[in-house]
Amino acid sequence: MARFDKEFAEFFSARFDYARRTAYAMCYDWAEAEELAQNAFVRLYSHWPRVVHTNPDAYLRTVVTRLFLDTRRRGRKREHLVAELPEQLFVDNHDAAEDRPSLIAALQKVPPKQRAVLVLRIVQDLSVEQVAEALRCSTGTVKSQTARGLKTLREAYEQVTAASRCA
Repeated sequence: MARFDKEFAEFFSARFDYARRTAYAMCYDWAEAEELAQNAFVRLYSHWPRVVHTNPDAYLRTVVTRLFLDTRRRGRKREHLVAELPEQLFVDNHDAAEDRPSLIAALQKVPPKQRAVLVLRIVQDLSVEQVAEALRCSTGTVKSQTARGLKTLREAYEQVTAASRCA
């Protein structure tokens, strides 16, 4: 096995779950998240000799995010599996666990680009500059998309929780 292939295999083994969970945080569909992560690693592999010596984590994050946004721009219709999810995104370790379904439902109402920014900024805890690099946009765009996304998320969350109280 070539040196780059071995390095890539090690990176893949160490980072695939991270890529899949990042994709899931954006799309909330494990099958789609798996596909996004796999496609991201296929793209990463084709650029591996160049990327390995820079920042492969940042490149992977960028590719996963771009693939997610591309699927949303194209309006691609996805199959919806009916089996139960294989695992949870977050560990249930606090009292707000009962709010999670409402929060997830509200997050699905946030436009894809704003959702991607929120996931990268809040879930992945990236800086404004890192998100701007991943999305290939300005830091001002990241800041405005974060503010708009949080506003949309708050409004959607209020609607979801009000609807669940009435039901």
